[in-house]
Parts: sequence; C-alpha cells; structure tokens
Amino acid sequence: MSKKFRSLSRTLSISALLFSSFFFSSCTNSFAQDSTSAALPQSVVSALQSAGIPSQNVGIYVQEAAIGGKVLAASNVNTPFNPASTMKLVTTDAALELLGPTFNWKTAAYTDGQQIGSILQGDLIFKGSGDPKLVLENFWLFLRQIRAKGIRDIRGNVVLDRSIFDEAAYDPSQFDGDPLKPYNVGPDALLLNYKTVTFQFMPDDATGLTRVVVDPPMAGYQIIPPRTGKGACGDWQGKLQATFDDKGANFNGTFPASCGEKTWYVNPYTMSSTAYFGAVFRQMWSDLGGTLSGTVKTGIVPVGTRFIAEWDSVTLPEVIRDINKYSNNVMARQVLLTIAADILKLPATPERGARAVQSWLANKGIAANDLVIENGAGLSRNERISAQTMGRILASAYQSPTMPEFMSSMPLVGFDGTMRNRLKGQEIAGQAHVKTGTLNDVRAIAGYVLAASGKYYVVVCLINHANASRGQAAQDALLQWTYANG
Repeated sequence: MSKKFRSLSRTLSISALLFSSFFFSSCTNSFAQDSTSAALPQSVVSALQSAGIPSQNVGIYVQEAAIGGKVLAASNVNTPFNPASTMKLVTTDAALELLGPTFNWKTAAYTDGQQIGSILQGDLIFKGSGDPKLVLENFWLFLRQIRAKGIRDIRGNVVLDRSIFDEAAYDPSQFDGDPLKPYNVGPDALLLNYKTVTFQFMPDDATGLTRVVVDPPMAGYQIIPPRTGKGACGDWQGKLQATFDDKGANFNGTFPASCGEKTWYVNPYTMSSTAYFGAVFRQMWSDLGGTLSGTVKTGIVPVGTRFIAEWDSVTLPEVIRDINKYSNNVMARQVLLTIAADILKLPATPERGARAVQSWLANKGIAANDLVIENGAGLSRNERISAQTMGRILASAYQSPTMPEFMSSMPLVGFDGTMRNRLKGQEIAGQAHVKTGTLNDVRAIAGYVLAASGKYYVVVCLINHANASRGQAAQDALLQWTYANG
C-alpha cells in the first residue's frame, strides 16, 4: 500500500471504528437540502406507471458528478432501499481508498520441520489472507514454487491457517434456501477456486450411462454417474437426484439424452472448506510428482516456522473488476473482510468491515445513517442505502484519485458485464458505466453517465416492489434521459 493511502486509512480512529450503532434508519440526512424537489422525467414516470410500480417504492437520484453538483432528478432520496448488488459499489470504493490501488493478497507457505533432500520431515503450512482469486491456475503455480524448493515428499500434515478471518458458522441456505448455488459460497481466508465444482454431463447411449467430468479434479472424490434416460430435457438437474458429501457426488437418477451435453456449477456445501482444499491439493501435488503422508487440517502457523514460498494475488483493481462487472458475491464478501482485517488488525467479521466502511464515510463527510451493511455483496434482505447516500458516495469517488479504476470496474452499457444486453444500439451505449442489482422484488442501478454535453453524471435508481422485475424500462429510460439532457 502506498504511504498516501496507508496514511488515509490510519486517520480512522479506533474509537470510531469500534462504534456499533450503525443500523440507523430514522435520522434525517443533513444533505437532503431541496434535492427532493427535482422533478422526474416523464418517460420514467410513464414507465413506472406502466409497470405498476408506485412512486414511493422507487428512490432516484441524478446529480452532476461533482461534490455539490446540480441535481437533475430526485425522488425519495432519503428513504432506505434494498440495493441488491449495487451495494458492491460501496464495498469496492471503500477498498480502493482504504487499501490502495496497488494492494494485493499474499498466501504464504511455511514448514515447522526439516527438509532432508526432497523429504519434508514435518508439516507444510498455508497461511491465507483472504485472496478472492486463488483460482486453480494460480494455485498450481504456487505449488510449482514449493516444488522448486526441492520438496517432494511431505511426511507430516498440510495445515491451513485461516486465522485472519474470524471463525464463524456460515449457513449457505440462509439467503434463499438453495445452498447448491455458487453465489451462496461463504467467505474463507483460504478460498480456493471460489469453492465451486463443475460437473459436465455427456450422455452415452451405447453404455446406458452418462459420463461425468469433474473440475477441478480432486483426489479421492468419487462419482457415481447417472443413467442415461429418455424424454424431454426439462428439469434435468432435478432428475439427477444428486447427493453430495466430502467423499464425492452420487447421481441416483437419470440424465435425459435429449439434453445433449450440459454443465452444472455447484457449491458443494456439504463438503467442508478444509476437505475441498485438501482434495484439490492432493490431486495437484500428486500431478506434480509429490506425495503426502499425513492429513489436511485446520491450524495456525506456530512460532519458529521456516518460510518456504509466497503467492501474490492480482492487484485490487483487477479483483473489483470481476466483482462489479460480473457481480461476484463471494469475492465482495472477501473484500469487506479484508478491509476489516487490514484496518483493525483483528480477526475479520462482516460487522467489523461494516464499521470500518461507516467510519471511512464519516471521515469523508458523508452522512450515511441510512446505510446497513450485512455482507457488502448485496446478497441480503437486510442491507439498505438511500439513493442520495449512494449518489453522494459515487460523486465523491468521481473526485478520488482512484476514480479511473473504480469507474472502469463497472459494466459498460451495451457492451459487457451485466449491462451487455441492455440499451444495445442506443446512443448511450458505450457512454455509461453502470452496476446492476437484482433480487426478488428488487431492481437497482447505480453508476456514471457521460452525457452528450460531455459532462459526467451520477445516476441511481433503486426499486423495491413486487413488480420490480418490470422496472428495467424505467431505469433504461432514466439512463437515456440523463445522456440526452445532462
């Protein structure tokens, strides 16, 4: 981290960071001024009416992208709304300013034993720092570094030190009751490959079975393939009658041949993070010619260990690009916890991360009494923010030296990310960077529009209503109106 950004983060007082009463919703935002009087464009009003969405269920804020810039449109600016994945903008902006644009994560390997030739008489210990992007390719390169030190046979255990994050129970079914979804993967200081398993199904009429290819390959992970069935493809995942545990996957049902080849991305939630890491490690280590005599278990780096190697992640701007363009939830969770760990020097929790973000905003002079952060990813029924608070955060970010990294992390309207299929062929295509948010009964957008005038504008639209799924036309109309009239 640069001295400039470290100095900024250290100005946050410990007393401010430890305050706990950040779940306010009744306080008046001191910056409301007369912005609520800015009329909404008729195209937006008409689109909301056609969608059956009442005005009180929508928060809108459009402001020239400057502190104190002119407000073009506003409605319910102080009302807290569920922002869905647009909450990731708060988390990633805070990370850029508090951690710095050159920040990266380090995963280190140590040993408490003696190396004799290619034999390690002792444990190999991995200490994680919460790297959100320790994907298979990077982990393989890291293991290559360890092999390059001459280590081949590990006669002890592999120990996983996750102590930088507070150990807390995590329920992957809590949000929507669908724990197999990859977006429900929980945070982990040694998160490997997003803790996701990919199953590829290839029916074989000749054998009557369906071939199943697993990625990543995992030592000892057994697959019982499904029978190849007949009939329509339909709910092919349900027809598999799949069960999962630490030792493998059992597909007790059938896979319809009419489906052709299919891919299923799964959060193997019944498999512990330690078991997942261990199975991947054993397979990769074996592929590199290594052996492991012991087990893979959780622990801490003991005193007196010897450093072996270290893996440096990509820098923070590359991580937040994945988070914002593709709305990666577990990566956003990792970033919020990293903020807590780096600032407080305590085992990270979401609550500590939220307090750090609140203190950062207070130091910037942004009143955010309406802000509620549960995990920093927006995958929550409890997170809240008002349109004006989101708008003020974006306006402040526009003045920040990290503005280019922040803005470029968002989807480019009509071209990529979650906005690639919206407003294609319109004049605004390619002229706006906008983050989307989607939950049941929630549709949200927040970002920047480069208007035809050459000025940048902050645009926020948060819809919380049973008809929110029909609100895209109103949001698109708001973006186009801003482009034409800003």
